[in-house]
Amino acid sequence: MSKNRSFTGDDDALLTELGVEVEAKKKSQYTQREERIISGFEDIVNFYKEHGRAPQLSESADIFEKIYATRLSRLKDLEEAKSLLLEMDEHKLLSGEAPQLTDDMSDDDILSELAVEAPASSSITELKHVKPRSHINSADTVAARKKCEDFEKYKQTFIDVANDVKTGKRSTPLFKDDASISQGDFFILSGQILYIDKKGQDFTNKYDRIDSKLRVIYDNGTETPDMLMRSLQRALNKDENGRRIESDKNTKLFSENEEESDTQSGVIYVLRSDSEYPLVQENRDVIHKIGFTGSDVNKRITSAKFDPTFLMADVEVVATYKLANVNRARLEKLIHRFFADARLEIQIKDRFGKNVTANEWFMVPLFIIDEMIEKLKDGTLDKYKYDKDSAAIIAV
Repeated sequence: MSKNRSFTGDDDALLTELGVEVEAKKKSQYTQREERIISGFEDIVNFYKEHGRAPQLSESADIFEKIYATRLSRLKDLEEAKSLLLEMDEHKLLSGEAPQLTDDMSDDDILSELAVEAPASSSITELKHVKPRSHINSADTVAARKKCEDFEKYKQTFIDVANDVKTGKRSTPLFKDDASISQGDFFILSGQILYIDKKGQDFTNKYDRIDSKLRVIYDNGTETPDMLMRSLQRALNKDENGRRIESDKNTKLFSENEEESDTQSGVIYVLRSDSEYPLVQENRDVIHKIGFTGSDVNKRITSAKFDPTFLMADVEVVATYKLANVNRARLEKLIHRFFADARLEIQIKDRFGKNVTANEWFMVPLFIIDEMIEKLKDGTLDKYKYDKDSAAIIAV
């Protein structure tokens, strides 16, 4: 499109073509057309927050990224959009000045940020996907690593993990297949095994993205005490052999009492909604949201009444279960799959009147969730399924 094009009454059709839904909305401070512009730009902002860059019309882009890229290009030419979206455009997307947060960093940039130095000694053992020291590129060095003074208490664990990988007890999928990082995780990066000993409180970085500080211990007796989680994620993605070391199948998922050896991963929380949505009103005692968080549950639900995920209403925490040594994202998928037949798809409007589907709510009694958790604890869940007709967990 020519940048000198003047926009006229055909703009509504153009917005429709770009995928911004035309909906009848209640009267507000914005016109119907302005709300569609705001809603369409919100999709672009969310893409930026998730991917760390503006959407692009590249060959590798999926259909949604191409739609957002085209929409952004058109909005840049729309004078009324610039003033309307000024407060929303904190990332300077309309001016084209948005920083690229990922994909444009060189190997040297990443390694510099990670502060990796040349390994001080050989790894405890050679593993598949772990490069011999002589093959580790001299650029794979980190500056801020230091000697791990309490390495003796971790040494045997590293030896056990290495043996588990060699014997097939633990698998090593590519990190790209699951880019989450939790306390207690093991990874292979640039030829070394590393362990996430501690994960600090989540915080929002200057790019409005969630990050946290990690204490990372390496198999050669060194550590990085304040590594940023997103820096480690970038490095593991950049390494063609960057891998996750799966947990031992016998590793505990839950604990009633916290022990010194626990490496907590977070909590499963069960919520009940105060929504006036008719289905929820009629079945409030048996409709629950099952979620996961690595931080405080109460902080997670602070803005529930403004979030369509929580049905735009306050919620009540009715149960929590502490996790230890477990991948939260995978456990979430497991539980949601177990209750798949009871999953609800609730259509609700966000604050702009846009339709959103909330799909993490389930029509399942709380006592059934408790029973499912017990079967997770004893490792027998795969022998059962949930039967929604009888509202019971039955043997398969």
